[in-house]
Amino acid sequence: MPFDFTPKGLLKVRHLYYARFWFLLGVLLVLGVIYASVADVPELVKSVNISDKIIHVVVYAGLMGWFTQIFRHDLTRLAFVFLLVFMGVTMEFIQAATPTRQFEVLDMIANTCGVILAWALAYTWVGNILWWFESLFVASPEAVS
Repeated sequence: MPFDFTPKGLLKVRHLYYARFWFLLGVLLVLGVIYASVADVPELVKSVNISDKIIHVVVYAGLMGWFTQIFRHDLTRLAFVFLLVFMGVTMEFIQAATPTRQFEVLDMIANTCGVILAWALAYTWVGNILWWFESLFVASPEAVS
């Protein structure tokens, strides 16, 4: 069978030695983005003159890029596209309910653009950065035995 559509097959992570660690770190990154999305922005950060749309694209591209390196199956990656786009849209509605943040449709578009950009880049050399990083520091199982 060329495709394994079982839950275990969709979540294959064999190519990375520390895949569980990378996944846990990814979950922490998502929680950090959620916190940063609802927390009050410090004045020091407000004084930096960078378009917040660029920040949205970079942050959501980073999240998607992170998970596409851990999960290599196309359907799993597609699921992450939907999950992260949903998260970006949901965070904007949550921001509308906070006194210090505001709802912006353009932020949703920027988040979605970041996710789609990283999804496309996952099929290039960029999609192997974590594997490359691990290969620098972790001996292959064949070399250990």
